[in-house]
Amino acid sequence: MSAAIEASIVVVDDEPSIRELLVASLHFSGFEVSTAGTGSEAIEVIEREQPDLIVMDVMLPDIDGFTVTRRIRQEGITSPVLFLTARDDTQDKIMGLTVGGDDYVTKPFSLEEVVARIRAILRRTREQEAADPIIRVADLEINEDSHDVSRHGVAIDLSPTEYKLLRYLMDNEGRVLSKAQILDHVWQYDWGGDAAIVESYISYLRKKVDGITYTDAQGNEQKVTPLIQTKRGIGYMIREQQ
Repeated sequence: MSAAIEASIVVVDDEPSIRELLVASLHFSGFEVSTAGTGSEAIEVIEREQPDLIVMDVMLPDIDGFTVTRRIRQEGITSPVLFLTARDDTQDKIMGLTVGGDDYVTKPFSLEEVVARIRAILRRTREQEAADPIIRVADLEINEDSHDVSRHGVAIDLSPTEYKLLRYLMDNEGRVLSKAQILDHVWQYDWGGDAAIVESYISYLRKKVDGITYTDAQGNEQKVTPLIQTKRGIGYMIREQQ
C-alpha cells in the first residue's frame, strides 16, 4: 500500500542538479513533484497542475521568478510560492513577497530547511482555509463572519481599511510585511504608492489594538501587551510576545 501524498509541488529551477536534489528530497518526504526549467515552462506546468505549493527560483533564463509569480497571481492562481534566491539581498526578498510570494530560502540551502519551510507554509495556508471564522493572535480576535474585532473581550471599532489591514497582519502572524506589500494588498496602490499612508494606519491600529485596558480579577486596571511590531527598514508584523 503506497503512502498518502502530503501535497503536490512544482519545482522551478534552471539547474538540473538542484531540480534533481529537490525532487528526490521532496519525494522522500511524501510530496508529489512536477518540475520546470524556465519561466515560460513554469507557467504552463503551474496552470496545468494547479499545485498546492510552488518552489520558485528567482533567476531563470527567460522570465524571472518574480514575473512568473506576478502572472500566475493575475490569473487567479493562489498556490503559495517559496522563492529560491542566490542573493541575500533585502530588496530582492521584499520584491518576492510583494509580488505574491510567501517565503524565501537563500542559496546555498539545506534540503531539510526547504522541507521545513514548505510544511510551515502549507500548515499556515490550511489553517487559514479551515471552517472556524475566528482568527486569533494571543487575545486578539477577528470574526470573519460578523467582522467583529475584540481584544481581551473588549470590542474594538475599526474602519473598513483598518479591518483589512489588521486581517492582513493576522493572516501573516510572525511574518514581516513590507510597506509595499501592505500598499498592494490593502490599497492596491490607489494612494499612488505613498508609504506614509501605511505608517498612519499602523499608528491608528496600535492605538486601538494595543491601547486596550481591562479590569483583572482583583479589580485592577491592566494594559494589554503590544502585538504590532515595527522592524526598522523592513516593515511591520503582528506577533504574540514571548
